[in-house]
Amino acid sequence: MATLYSTTCRSHSYSLLPSSSYSPSINGQNHTQRLNFSSCIAKRVLPAKVSFPFRRNSHLNVVFMQDGAVATPVNPVENESPFKKLKDGLLSSAPSTEEMKEAASFDVNKDKSTVSITVVGASGDLAKKKIFPALFALYYEGCLPEHFTIFGYARSKMTDAELRNMVSKTLTCRIDKRENCGEKMDEFLKRCFYHSGQYGSRENFAELDKKLKEHEGGRVSNRLFYLSIPPNIFIDAVKCASSSASSGIGWTRVIVEKPFGRDSGSSAALTKALKQYLDEDQIFRIDHYLGKELVENLSVLRFSNLIFEPLWSRQYIRNVQLIFSEDFGTEGRGGYFDNYGIIRDIMQNHLLQILALFAMETPVSLDAEDIRNEKVKVLRSMRPLQLEDVVVGQYKSHTKGGVTYPAYTDDNTVPKGSLTPTFAAAALFIDNARWDGVPFLMKAGKALHNKSAEIRVQFRHVPGNLYNRNFGTDLDRATNELVIRVQPDEAIYLKINNKVPGLGMRLDRSNLNLHYAARYSKEIPDAYERLLLDAIEGERRLFIRSDELDAAWALFTPVLKELEGKKIIPEYYPYGSRGPVGAHYLAARYKVRWGDLGIEQ
Repeated sequence: MATLYSTTCRSHSYSLLPSSSYSPSINGQNHTQRLNFSSCIAKRVLPAKVSFPFRRNSHLNVVFMQDGAVATPVNPVENESPFKKLKDGLLSSAPSTEEMKEAASFDVNKDKSTVSITVVGASGDLAKKKIFPALFALYYEGCLPEHFTIFGYARSKMTDAELRNMVSKTLTCRIDKRENCGEKMDEFLKRCFYHSGQYGSRENFAELDKKLKEHEGGRVSNRLFYLSIPPNIFIDAVKCASSSASSGIGWTRVIVEKPFGRDSGSSAALTKALKQYLDEDQIFRIDHYLGKELVENLSVLRFSNLIFEPLWSRQYIRNVQLIFSEDFGTEGRGGYFDNYGIIRDIMQNHLLQILALFAMETPVSLDAEDIRNEKVKVLRSMRPLQLEDVVVGQYKSHTKGGVTYPAYTDDNTVPKGSLTPTFAAAALFIDNARWDGVPFLMKAGKALHNKSAEIRVQFRHVPGNLYNRNFGTDLDRATNELVIRVQPDEAIYLKINNKVPGLGMRLDRSNLNLHYAARYSKEIPDAYERLLLDAIEGERRLFIRSDELDAAWALFTPVLKELEGKKIIPEYYPYGSRGPVGAHYLAARYKVRWGDLGIEQ
């Protein structure tokens, strides 16, 4: 079957200047030019004071999962040169001596900038299992710029060699591209370095800055900080990175992992604190589920296929289900999990973000701000969540096949008698013209019967169906259903009714199935690869804007406070089961049957 188009990596340029800004040779001779900063400025802004593109200690562009202000579009890497910013009149205050030295040492003919990626919290599990492997995958695919450096930063004492040894144990090559794998790994590891320091020490970050400059070699330095650290030290790390290790003449961005607060109040407070050091357009709030292949394909499926968009409304859709299940418990992470619970951990971010993408109106364009504007409209149109529309559960010990599985409270890191839910189901509604009356059912849980994440769209029954008698009284068996399986074994399939071959009239339900593993030989990139590449390129479409975060917390904060204030006891369900019975009653109240629990899933 023909492929419409194929790209290994996005086309991108890391050039410092547009091609028209300078000529590499004159009359066949190469000319090395140094930036005469005083003359450059004099023509444009004298006698006003001028500085490099710093605001609040520099352009520290940060990737946070969630925060609280309207974002400004971020220019691509190639447009973020000091020349462009001078041209646009963005330089406003006096430069420091160090900044002037950095400008003086800048060589125009070094036309390619460098990207320095610092993983703050480099010794943690997320860094080892996700961030470093994702960076290597980008390097392996040729998606990183020619000049890049990766630094690990953590409190642990470690040498460069020890970091490389730690990282090497988690690196793998693409299934479809194994040639030169060992050689690529060696080349990548040579770009990895380590600096030990405290997260709240400006002196330690200043030492990191010196090391970064050594590797940047006088090129325009662009810096990305990935904060893979607990949220209680976000502010300290951002303050120190902003004041002591941000780029002088390039961009600086920071990625921050969830959780971003526990409710509306704590989220707003964290946002306010961060904005003492960062601008909104420097903040990239990361939700790795938005980087999943099938989630990104959601808008393509809807907006580029004529058969779906006309059906995407209350007129044809009976209900939408967003389902997340894990077949394991907290297993040692109970201390962290108990402070948040399944609603904050999964529903308020992952599932709600998917819901907003699914339900939004057609955006003006694919620009990040246009898409995020439509998502915010959906979130603000949602009916306040009521306690009676929420079911919570907690897994208990269960013996199966001679193996005893522990209860949630058997975890040594979980307080005895904890009421923190490990399962939740909720019915949500969007009060707008497109979705009025359509239940959006969410379900998320740990220690369930399988591991999956999927979106299920159940369509309405065919009015006056001529073949009703062939289905009997169970009309749900005759309902068309679109299933988008996000993970594992990615697939999109549509359940349809058809006639079984033969002389009789017997109907069957079959799947029109796009199974990714069967259709595409290429391995699907990990979500972190896509999001890291977006952060490097300044693409904000898959990151959460502050007003999105505010709207999301506004929806869930009241019911969370009610659950915790009334000390609602969760319904207990056996480890490895299908969850609490209450979830079935919740769905039945809205005449819905969970699609993942039938014989035909």
